[in-house]
Amino acid sequence: MKEQKGMGRMWHLYKMGGITPALASMMGAQNAQQMAFIRSMSKEQRKDSIMDQPLDEMEVVVFDLETTGFYPTNGDEIISFGAVLLKGERLVEERSFYSLVNPKRKVPKHITELTGITNEMTEDAPDLMQVLHDFMEFVGKRLLIAHASGHDKHFLNTALWRTSKVNLTHRVLDTIMVAKWLEPGRSSYNLDDLLEQHGIAITERHHALEDSRMTAMLWLRYLKRMLDRNVVTLGDLYAYLSKH
Repeated sequence: MKEQKGMGRMWHLYKMGGITPALASMMGAQNAQQMAFIRSMSKEQRKDSIMDQPLDEMEVVVFDLETTGFYPTNGDEIISFGAVLLKGERLVEERSFYSLVNPKRKVPKHITELTGITNEMTEDAPDLMQVLHDFMEFVGKRLLIAHASGHDKHFLNTALWRTSKVNLTHRVLDTIMVAKWLEPGRSSYNLDDLLEQHGIAITERHHALEDSRMTAMLWLRYLKRMLDRNVVTLGDLYAYLSKH
């Protein structure tokens, strides 16, 4: 009976004000505020076009996620977020983001061996809603860049839908796509090989913040080459990428 009353109240709130107050009534004030922020950002993001922004002036966020596996719809979870900020051709050293996430499940042994993230480390970490809120606040309305972005985008989109019932509206640019355009015919486009090719020091792989930093350095190498080719705006870049 109590459960039926709870569902009835949630349905009433949904009819009166939409999904946000309905979910908020079930989640508590802090989570409700975080969800409202994420939903508001998603709505605002859809209004703005960044395609005309000059690449040598634009602020972008290069990010990476570590996860318990490959399938967010089958129980795998994010266990860390990492991100760095670039302003045009400069890495903003004092602006970065890193947080572990409590996945509310055990971290598989092979993931611990790969990432160094243990169950003990995640037990005291903040939950997904908190870290997702903080990450999206760091990102703002900026373009997102990642290497082999499909994995990260899938997990991020799933997390946004699960926590806030919104889809990712930010553009996500994949450095693999840029590499394939600028360096066609390579036998490998994995991050280690590209970093080595461009003389970028490999620090700590499979650490979300360090992978973000290294991917950012790779992007800056490519950005210089794009500017030399008179690829000036994000729209110019997407036009070239669409042909390759």
